[in-house]
Amino acid sequence: MDHLKKYHQQYKQFKQEQQYQEQTYQEQEQQQYAPPPPANTYPTSYGQPLDQFQDPRRQTPEPSYVTSSRPGDDLYLHVNPNQSEAPEFKLSSCQGRKRALLIGINYFGSKNQLNGCINDVHNVKSFLIERFNFKEEDMVILTDDKQDPKFIPTRANIISACNWLVRDADDDDSFFFHYSGHGGSVQDVSGDEDDGFDETIYPVDFESYEGESGQIIDDDLHAMLVKPLPKGCRLTCIFDSCHSGTVLDLPYVYSTKGTIKQQNLFKDAGMGLLSAGIQYATTGQKDKALSSLMALGKQMIETKRTESANRERNSSTADVVMFSGCKDDQTSADASEAGKATGAMSYAFIRSFREHPQQTYLELLNNVRDILREKYSQRPQFSCSHPLDVNIEFIC
Repeated sequence: MDHLKKYHQQYKQFKQEQQYQEQTYQEQEQQQYAPPPPANTYPTSYGQPLDQFQDPRRQTPEPSYVTSSRPGDDLYLHVNPNQSEAPEFKLSSCQGRKRALLIGINYFGSKNQLNGCINDVHNVKSFLIERFNFKEEDMVILTDDKQDPKFIPTRANIISACNWLVRDADDDDSFFFHYSGHGGSVQDVSGDEDDGFDETIYPVDFESYEGESGQIIDDDLHAMLVKPLPKGCRLTCIFDSCHSGTVLDLPYVYSTKGTIKQQNLFKDAGMGLLSAGIQYATTGQKDKALSSLMALGKQMIETKRTESANRERNSSTADVVMFSGCKDDQTSADASEAGKATGAMSYAFIRSFREHPQQTYLELLNNVRDILREKYSQRPQFSCSHPLDVNIEFIC
């Protein structure tokens, strides 16, 4: 019992230290993340010579925390405990201009060849024309069976096409982005990922670049597709690729119950405290128990800091929604349906509208998940650039 009493005293001391850290931070000048590249560095029209634009500049943000120590203490992390609110966004009526960028890559002749990605693009194209009144002349389609080099889904062409898609965007416009191909993950270098990895897509020519630089990371996709959009402009994105759960870095991820997902810090904390308490009560090893508590506290604060910073940086006044084929740690199937090769996510998305022509965002998420559950283990994800009433009807 003496061990438990001492443990509770140590935990009380730990909580007091946490409060000290937060109070100290309030006296520090908060540093901000580096801004994204200006939109005017992008091309003004699709199909310009490739040397007339440059890739989004990947910038390593300045940390929004500081470290300090007091005599006799370890190094402490001081984090702003305040949570920023979402920006004043506006939902799009989707009655303005409509554009679509559809990308399908089969990687012909490679060891990583896929079968259904080009079919996905043709299916989505027909779906958009028939269901949501998009026009073929307002679409750019990149597939690796094209003869015109301008429409091959190389890294440079994808970036150019993304910039075409959002060019001169306005209130109530509706843009659609669809990608079917390989997806992956690389080590995060900017410190904005809880799991330490950026999600990526693979252009057809990714192997012609050094190392992993041929992939397009989520930071750059967000900078190209989301940041340039004005208030009230809709962008709907479908990613039918592996590891695509947060590939657009949208900060509001919704569960199938319609609630915003957040990392369960309290569950993690409870398990950590229980483990440390049992260790101290049974062994009397105060130093190890206290060390576990301090590590847990720092991890919780760092996770909350990253989540809060991402909300502040990646929220948008535009109306951006994304459906992805799976969670960040899952793969998305290259499948066969009705005897034809297809991506499982693209197939499920279109089929859900055939079965339910009018559905809410939440119903759409659950219907797609139910269709995929019939054959596949992947779990589709839904995320937004702002908080959303998921019980309103889906439009685009």
